[in-house]
Amino acid sequence: MKLYIKYDGIVACRVILQEQLERLDIKHQLLDLGEIVFSEGISEESLTELQNALNKYAIYILNDEKSQLIQKIKDVIVEMIYENDKLPTTTISYYLSSKLNLSYGYITNIFSEYTYTSIENFIIIQRIERVKKMIVEEKLTLTEISYKLNYSSVAYLSSQFKKVTGLTPSTFKRIVDKRRQLSNIES
Repeated sequence: MKLYIKYDGIVACRVILQEQLERLDIKHQLLDLGEIVFSEGISEESLTELQNALNKYAIYILNDEKSQLIQKIKDVIVEMIYENDKLPTTTISYYLSSKLNLSYGYITNIFSEYTYTSIENFIIIQRIERVKKMIVEEKLTLTEISYKLNYSSVAYLSSQFKKVTGLTPSTFKRIVDKRRQLSNIES
């Protein structure tokens, strides 16, 4: 028997954080973009215990400012691509700058210096992941997906999809459908 699970990583992470903070009786407030504000001081021992508890879920406390900024940039991009039904129509540079209150030049320099890739590359990969999710879970047409993710055309979406995955969206969909058929036969 196979079981298929659909989950939202952001919600799962928030629930894990909430459970671990409550288990350790740490007074807190969860903010957006992976930030926690402690209502009162937290001991080194409690912080170490929290980090150890979170490590098993691959959730890490970021201690230096640059790592925190990189994570914020990634979170803003993921939020932009996944949280909204349709991507914002503003430029990505304006969107990131206004969300992070930093110049886009500074954001891109820090991001590429520490991740060895560009923000544009990261966005392309995230958009293609969203396309795959929309094809599999929402069963939208490429035209609908293209519109929701602000692609200039279906052809451009298909070209970018193939560049990243090595498959056309149609081939990807056929593979997914075939796997579903095979798993239904096995059940």
